[in-house]
Amino acid sequence: MVDFGGWSMPVQYTGILDEHHAVRDNLGVFDISHMGQFFVEGATAAAWLNGLLTNNVDRLSVGECQYTLLLNDQGGVIDDLIVYRIGDARYLLVVNASKIDEDYAWIQAHLADGVKLENRSDEFAGLAVQGPRSAQLFDAFFQGKYSRPARNEILAIEIDGECYYIARTGYTGEDGFEVFCPASRAVKSWGDILRKGAEFGIKPCGLGARDTLRLEMCYPLNGNDLAADTTPLEAGLSIFVDLQKPEFIGRESLAQQKQAGVKRRLVPFKMTGASPPPRSHYAVYKGDQKIAETTSGTLSPTLKIGIGMAYIPTEFARINEQIDIEIRGKRFPAAIEKKPLHRTGTASA
Repeated sequence: MVDFGGWSMPVQYTGILDEHHAVRDNLGVFDISHMGQFFVEGATAAAWLNGLLTNNVDRLSVGECQYTLLLNDQGGVIDDLIVYRIGDARYLLVVNASKIDEDYAWIQAHLADGVKLENRSDEFAGLAVQGPRSAQLFDAFFQGKYSRPARNEILAIEIDGECYYIARTGYTGEDGFEVFCPASRAVKSWGDILRKGAEFGIKPCGLGARDTLRLEMCYPLNGNDLAADTTPLEAGLSIFVDLQKPEFIGRESLAQQKQAGVKRRLVPFKMTGASPPPRSHYAVYKGDQKIAETTSGTLSPTLKIGIGMAYIPTEFARINEQIDIEIRGKRFPAAIEKKPLHRTGTASA
């Protein structure tokens, strides 16, 4: 158990490799109760959110969601989050645990008249079921009473008089669904999912497997790969930035950066020979020149080799570019790769 965003979180249950392969091959469940839940409501909520977030909220129909980013005035990332439209003028924002207080303070400071904002993070627990057998578990769990939400959709259902939100997004590259339930029902829901999932090979998974799974997919982690001094354009997240919107916080800085061209890019790399696994904050070299530091790194259980990400100067940020990673005082060869490092749908060895 380790501290994570003020929460006591499990690094592993049966082991990182075991849990990683369970998600890639069968099924895993993560406790994501540390994530924050903000509710936004009001006739002008959509327009207000569009002035606050990078993606275009107007594209959402009721029951749909999108990945988006909350930026500072300079275009740096405060947080990456998911916004769900759960009613005509009602939205749910799921934010990162370590950013709950900062996000809420920033959003509250920019609150518009006629918009209601509630931080209900303490009221909700969250469980993320991930893996190729997640559809089977969903059908078995609800016994055909509900249809699975489509990708990037959310469903509100009532169980024993309590409201549950079932979403379908994910952070592993595998299919799955998330359950946001009243905190008082967290233990029961966790136990029910494990019991129902036993026949599908489900395993509880901790932070270690979450990190190896997301890194194989090149999904950024806030605090590592995203920070106040990195922009979505540098991070390769421009698809989630709508510069056609008339205005949002950070837009001017991003528009200027796009016109001038980014000077660095967040790219994945793979070690090209035997080496210790890379971690964050390891020096990256091109020849004798230090050009960057790694933002994330691990030993990939699927690829069975060290992988990571780093903000590389644009002139070197090319696929197959050869670089070196300094690990424990020695340099080891690596190559910049295409995203993602692992293609979903292929079982791990």
